[in-house]
Amino acid sequence: MKTPGRGKKFLKRLALTLFTLVCLGVAFIVWANVAAVLAGAGKLYDDPSRLPDGGVMLVFGCDDRIDGRENLYFRYRIDAAAEVWKAGKARCVIVSGDNRTKYYNEPKRMRQALIEKGIPADKIICDYAGLRTLDSVVRAKEIFGVENVIFISQRFQNERASYLAKAKGFESYSGFNAKDVEGQGGLKTRLREIGARVKMWLDVRVLDTQPRHFGEKVPLPE
Repeated sequence: MKTPGRGKKFLKRLALTLFTLVCLGVAFIVWANVAAVLAGAGKLYDDPSRLPDGGVMLVFGCDDRIDGRENLYFRYRIDAAAEVWKAGKARCVIVSGDNRTKYYNEPKRMRQALIEKGIPADKIICDYAGLRTLDSVVRAKEIFGVENVIFISQRFQNERASYLAKAKGFESYSGFNAKDVEGQGGLKTRLREIGARVKMWLDVRVLDTQPRHFGEKVPLPE
């Protein structure tokens, strides 16, 4: 027969074990998020004049509309890419996003929006297999042969992309931070980003995750 004292000791050990596991889990989540911040430190800019010259812009995709309303993430990324182009810092642009169906085509919409902003059509190339940030970053290097990349997105995604670029051996990477989105939509995105950075760390350090699609190499515009 178990004594009451033994039962209490067991419960204390169980509680201590659970507490330790929770603390380790929280520490891991914090570290994964801090790792992205550190990778982007000194590499991400709000002033395009500080970017290195001659890079290839990589604009991360998103839908131009959400529930019938304009998606400000889309608009601000397009504005940021146009600003970098007008500053003379990029030689061409890759628009990388999802093209899951004939009715959903992020790169096509981004390309058209950039053309309307004055970027020459022959300097824009579409990556239709940028299903995730990891896919976009790795394909920029392995499919399009980019060595000097300029990420174009909000800071949170540029930090995550910087971590991936550093891990994947880019010779040079930097980023220009598009304006962020405020309000409830922005808060939801920032909360999702916490989990995205955990997945980022696991993809690189544990799972060795590769893009869903590779394919033939594609030359960049001259």
